[in-house]
Amino acid sequence: MNDAFMGMRISSSGLTAERLRMDTISSNVANATTTRGANGKPYIRKIAVFQENLQQELDKTTGTYKTSFKGVKSVGIVNDASPLRRVYDPTNPDAGKDGYVSMPNVNITNEMADMVASTRAYEANVSAMAAEKSMFSKALEIGK
Repeated sequence: MNDAFMGMRISSSGLTAERLRMDTISSNVANATTTRGANGKPYIRKIAVFQENLQQELDKTTGTYKTSFKGVKSVGIVNDASPLRRVYDPTNPDAGKDGYVSMPNVNITNEMADMVASTRAYEANVSAMAAEKSMFSKALEIGK
């Protein structure tokens, strides 16, 4: 019976991952024009990184290990390595002697596309959980 809820656990891990991804995208959008952060440098775009969550379990009947998929897990949030944008704005207090300002490497169009993809993935996981819940309900009705 432990495996009966595995689909829900996998979808739940997907929901958690997509929520982190959406939070990261929101932070990028909010800081798209931040030319000076706490460290005195322009904001650097952040990217949420995930990987599959695999677990090895000992199969007591055969004495061998089997690998099972347990969903996704967050590995961390990394800085985007793409270069900062340079914009000519000599009136900006953060402009260099040449009049150029280093702007964050955040492209709003890309962030919005990523947000749509993340929202769709989130919705897919919600739908999968709803379908599994419905199947459990139908299975319980059979027992009545």
